[in-house]
Amino acid sequence: MALALSVTPTSSSSSSCVLSRNPSPNFKTTLLNFASPRRIHAINPLHRSFQCLQSPSQHLNTSPFTTSAVTSSSSSSQTTELVLQRLVQEFKSLTEPIDRLRWVLRYASLLPPMPDSSRTESNRVMGCTARVWLDAELGQDGKMRFWADSDSDVSKGMCSCLIQLLDSATPEEVMELKAEDLVELNVGLLGGERSRVNTWHNVLVSMQKKTRRLVAEKEGKAPTFEPFPSLLLTSDGIEPKGSFAEAQAKYLFPEEARVQQLVKVLKEKKIGVSAHFYMDPEVQGVLTAAQKHWPHIYISDSLIMADAAVKMAKAGCQYITVLGVDFMSENVRAILDQAGFGEVGVYRMSDETIGCSLADAASAPAYLNYLEAASLSPPSLHVVYINTSLETKAFAHELVPTITCTSSNVVQTILQAFAEMPKLNVWYGPDSYMGANIVKLFEQMTLMTDEEIANIHPKHNLDSIKSLLPRLHYFQEGTCIVHHLFGHEVVERIKYMYCDAFLTAHLEVPGEMFSLAMEAKKRDMGVVGSTQNILDFIKKKVQEAVDRDVDDHLQFILGTESGMVTSIVAVIRSLLGSSANSKVKVEVVFPVSSDSMSKTSSPKGPSSINVGDAVLPIVPGVAGGEGCSIHGGCASCPYMKMNSLNSLLKVCQNLPDVENVIGGFKAERFKRQTPQGKLIADVGCEPILHMRHFQANKELPKELLDHVLSREGKR
Repeated sequence: MALALSVTPTSSSSSSCVLSRNPSPNFKTTLLNFASPRRIHAINPLHRSFQCLQSPSQHLNTSPFTTSAVTSSSSSSQTTELVLQRLVQEFKSLTEPIDRLRWVLRYASLLPPMPDSSRTESNRVMGCTARVWLDAELGQDGKMRFWADSDSDVSKGMCSCLIQLLDSATPEEVMELKAEDLVELNVGLLGGERSRVNTWHNVLVSMQKKTRRLVAEKEGKAPTFEPFPSLLLTSDGIEPKGSFAEAQAKYLFPEEARVQQLVKVLKEKKIGVSAHFYMDPEVQGVLTAAQKHWPHIYISDSLIMADAAVKMAKAGCQYITVLGVDFMSENVRAILDQAGFGEVGVYRMSDETIGCSLADAASAPAYLNYLEAASLSPPSLHVVYINTSLETKAFAHELVPTITCTSSNVVQTILQAFAEMPKLNVWYGPDSYMGANIVKLFEQMTLMTDEEIANIHPKHNLDSIKSLLPRLHYFQEGTCIVHHLFGHEVVERIKYMYCDAFLTAHLEVPGEMFSLAMEAKKRDMGVVGSTQNILDFIKKKVQEAVDRDVDDHLQFILGTESGMVTSIVAVIRSLLGSSANSKVKVEVVFPVSSDSMSKTSSPKGPSSINVGDAVLPIVPGVAGGEGCSIHGGCASCPYMKMNSLNSLLKVCQNLPDVENVIGGFKAERFKRQTPQGKLIADVGCEPILHMRHFQANKELPKELLDHVLSREGKR
């Protein structure tokens, strides 16, 4: 809807420009242009009368409701930048929060009613506490037109400001406006609610999404992107979109006979299950259903798996089955031994190696060279990702003092280490993307105030962050083959089709996806972190929507392994089911890269990809014969999918393994020794125990500090 200006000649220059627009529902534009000198009035959208509004700088003490604005039109000399400057000046001239609130509400009164035909679900702006609708069109003159509405007057006022800023602007002007340009309009609203700040940003993102699409359509260059597969959840059920999603949905409701078959053997033989989030959907569906009948089943990220095993051993479980890759079963075996449960058996789901591209990278000669360089630069601390073998942890710890980390605690671990040892060199590995993302995160912190930095870590400020950056190193030859797929192609598709959705990303994703998720995080529309962080974020957002008790459609982009969906769906269904008449719809979207696609298996074998020196097969989508394609597959770890339901049942049914039927499935203790003649199991556990100490006490253990500083004295 264009903004209509009424201009009257006058000798006075004290009045400023007030924006109005034609409220006609047919969206036709009315522009009134007169010669200057001019006096500009607002058209009251309800009474269609003319009203002169004086500048707030002149009458602030007498009328906190006064406001002014300027619109940009084809014949106006005012640019978007000048309009923004004037809006900011008005806002900053009001020092009291109540006056600023009135200022926003005044703008709300300038927003004409939005036609009912535009108040559709497709025009909803996601991420706002209140319901907000936005519609747009690209005029014949090449300028953008916007309409908006909200059931909150504050949100309506914010929309009005943005429309007055960008209505009749060129598409280029709309796309050039950044969230940072609106910072001055974020300060001091009543209550200081973060959600109010996010309204500016989220409406702007929606404006830009609609602008991008309209321009592409007009130029005949609209990308032929297919929608990513997704699951749409409501209180009434689940609607899959795409055959991969259909297969996922199928396994969410496993046959009761299969569930009871597993529960029976778990109970009879006192078997606990420690499974990672990235399991195959079939086994996850059965395990999730079995949890209702047998409490000793844990589905979690890698950090919790060993802790869960100890809990189950304390509760009387005689065996622990580990559904994950080999370093996970190694960790479970070692931690159980450390906790005094050496008699509890630990079993993997295959008699073959269940590898991991990150663990393999840390076992390569290049990583040893990296650690040797670290050992020559004391004081040094090696921060190693938990997704590595016990052998790697042991050998590394003898070269460089080492502490384990996870994607959820790595940032705090590094910051704490620098806080306790300011002259330290930190060597992170082996995940190159995570390392680069950590560096980028710290670089972003150099743009923060000391107070903002202290909120992240109380012992740091701007100077300390700048000081640590040159001494933070990361290995550059290791990647997770799953998160590697979230590259440029996926990012471009998300920007075009899903830029206004909630964006979740694991810390292992490539930098472009990381940056996109961090931008969303600033608007409270995203999360970057571990699998548990992702699950917690989705749970929080869905709970907020359920509590608002209005119709809403939340869309989450799942920026990690697709196996996460089972746990996510279980949480969402629980929340939606807690409200008998919930009006909330939640859509979980699975990004797909062409790099992850494979064709139907041929006689020559499945497709494969090269990751470094390794050649790895692409695991087909669970819908038979489709492979990883837009309609039948997704980012999926081939190693994790070696943990099948049949394997779990085979292991459980053969316990105790008197006849050594499943001997190859057993997670054996490391009996080999390190170069210094110590047991790998003992030395490899030390970095893990250091991490556990940090988790519990929020400081590094004295033993580790002494180890680091003693190396400095030997230089």
